[in-house]
Formats: sequence, structure tokens, C-alpha cells
Amino acid sequence: MKQLRTLIIDDEWLIRLELRRMLSQYPNLNVVGEAANLPEALQAVKELKPDLVFLDIQMPGGSGFDFLEQVEINFKIIFVTAYTQHLTRAKKYQAIDYLLKPISQERLARAIRELSNSSTVEEKTP
Repeated sequence: MKQLRTLIIDDEWLIRLELRRMLSQYPNLNVVGEAANLPEALQAVKELKPDLVFLDIQMPGGSGFDFLEQVEINFKIIFVTAYTQHLTRAKKYQAIDYLLKPISQERLARAIRELSNSSTVEEKTP
């Protein structure tokens, strides 16, 4: 089964760490990198060519929307944010899901199920 190259873009290192830990339960999701701001995100997507991006909206140096306007979107998107007011704009990008922080394991599992509609993703059984 193909692993999805996964990139986490969030300015909060604790969120990146926790999301990486949570995603380790899904063997078909391979976290290949992280970015904390817009310039790092632009460089990471260019170098790592992810299949899936977990994307924060408000970050230093520009927003997640600024990022999406500056790259060729050939990856799936799951937004990760603390703000509900961006949901309508996020729908424009045909995101798989819109997760509110703090992310629960159950909510992440639902997003991964949505992702599996277009990709093959399995969860490890504990």
C-alpha cells in the first residue's frame, strides 16, 4: 500500500509534536517534514512534495491561505486551526477536513476516514 507523504505546517511546535504522535497510529501516513511559518512551508512543499498537508491558518510570515495561493496544490489538505471563522474560505480549497485545536484522537480519526475515501489509509490496532 502506498504511504502518503505527509507535511505538518503549524507555528506551534507542541501542536506539530502532538499531531506527529497522533499520526504515528496510521502506517500509511508518513510524516516527511514540518514547517513553522510561510517561508518554511513554501520550501518544504517544494522539496518534500507531500501527498497530504496538515495546514494551520494563522502563522508568522503569512497565513495558510497565503501558502495555498503561492503553491501548486497537488496534495490533499486538512486544515488545523483554533478559529472557526475561516471555515467558509477553507471550503474553496476542497479540503478533506477542518480540525479545531485541540485535536482529539476521535476527530482526527474521522478526518482520516474522510481521507481514506480518496486514498488507502489504515490505522494500527493497539
